[in-house]
Amino acid sequence: MLADPRQTNPMERRIINPWAWQDGYGFVQANELSGVQRILVCSGQASVDANGHPLHKGDMLGQLNQALDNLETVLGEADFAWKDVVRLNIYTTDVDAFNDAALKVAARLRQAGLRHGATLVGVTRLFEETLMVELEATAMA
Repeated sequence: MLADPRQTNPMERRIINPWAWQDGYGFVQANELSGVQRILVCSGQASVDANGHPLHKGDMLGQLNQALDNLETVLGEADFAWKDVVRLNIYTTDVDAFNDAALKVAARLRQAGLRHGATLVGVTRLFEETLMVELEATAMA
């Protein structure tokens, strides 16, 4: 039987932040990782229920919280946590509304240990026309 690699070589992370401006937005410029044993590449998560039906039409904060809940569920199913997320790509149909909503959930993510690199991209639409935000993550442990 093979030993659990998480017990033999724990991942080490060094945050690279040559500036401080990103701190207010809750992300880091880079993560230097060593001792990585597992990588989880997540599909985009949006504000949908367990059957894929869109939720929170017209409500960016509601959609962002639901997308975060869905991403947290995927992470948990793979035995990962927010602290393991090293990259979060954000696609939104309304950058200004996203930025306002993100400020309201920043404390939740900080408390969970999220220290991720990030990209925010404004798009014309997502896979379902009422969706306003989709989150794509990479986690490592």
